Amino acid sequence: MKKVGILILFVLGAWTASAQLAPQQVLSFFDTNGTIRMETEELNAAADTLITVFHRKDDVVWSRMTFRIIDLRYKQNYQLYFPTDPDDPNYKSLIRVILDAVANGMPIYQPDPMGRSFIPSFNEANLLKDRRLNDFTGFGAIGGGGTYEHGEEGGDLIYYDTINNKIVLELERYPAYIRNLYRYLIQEVYFFDKHTSRMHRQIVAIAPLSLLLQNNEEAPSDPMESIKKAVNYWILYKDLRPYLAKQYMIPLLNNTKRVTYDDFFQKRLYTSYLLGEINIYNRMILDYAKNEAEAKKEQARIETEYLNFEQDLWEY
Repeated sequence: MKKVGILILFVLGAWTASAQLAPQQVLSFFDTNGTIRMETEELNAAADTLITVFHRKDDVVWSRMTFRIIDLRYKQNYQLYFPTDPDDPNYKSLIRVILDAVANGMPIYQPDPMGRSFIPSFNEANLLKDRRLNDFTGFGAIGGGGTYEHGEEGGDLIYYDTINNKIVLELERYPAYIRNLYRYLIQEVYFFDKHTSRMHRQIVAIAPLSLLLQNNEEAPSDPMESIKKAVNYWILYKDLRPYLAKQYMIPLLNNTKRVTYDDFFQKRLYTSYLLGEINIYNRMILDYAKNEAEAKKEQARIETEYLNFEQDLWEY
């Protein structure tokens, strides 16, 4: 009898707990028209919930700031580039998400105004907003003038409309713009948190890379100078993340497996290569590597340093 009583109490407890849970909506794979239900509709209706991990300053005992390039010509990064149609009803490319976010008022920052470095400084002086967007020129993204490498006339893709007092995105110039944009530069930090006893990698900022040639000038022959010239604005990842979390990426090979842009970056599903790290010499790998072989050797050396540091923290 005692065992029966315990069993009854257990069943009643489980029933009470399940009764307190909110009912879950069961969705059909097909919609009312018999076509596949697009998950983008449910995602837009969901609450904005971004999970972040709090890292105490005293717990972070080691960190290194690095810069990496995400090249959209790599197959693993195709989802960041497509779709190219600016009016796709279900999906958006990464740059379209960024442009919509800027038009919605997301803050963006310019690199060193003196041109000494492409490394961002996220302060009020470098913040670009409202009327200053008209004066910010560069590869046709924000501001105007110049000629695209493909020969089309440049113009204001994003500009501040002084009459209606809002930021406007010109979709007619979008196709010509994205043909010249196939790389992103990301700033990320490696750090060891002794509270969680593990290494972490977190993206701090992201910058689209595309070179607009002004007045028919030639592209820089120095690779590092070309990258510096292509950095026209920086975006803090924390500011962009709410927009990334609400947009599904176009599926790759499996239409049922859908991930948001935030999932894609948080799970590190992209491929990238190391441009360099902040050091006492204030230079990236391309500043001192004499050829491609030396650059790859230096990239491997730095990556091995990070791996060895993590492995050396433990005893086996």
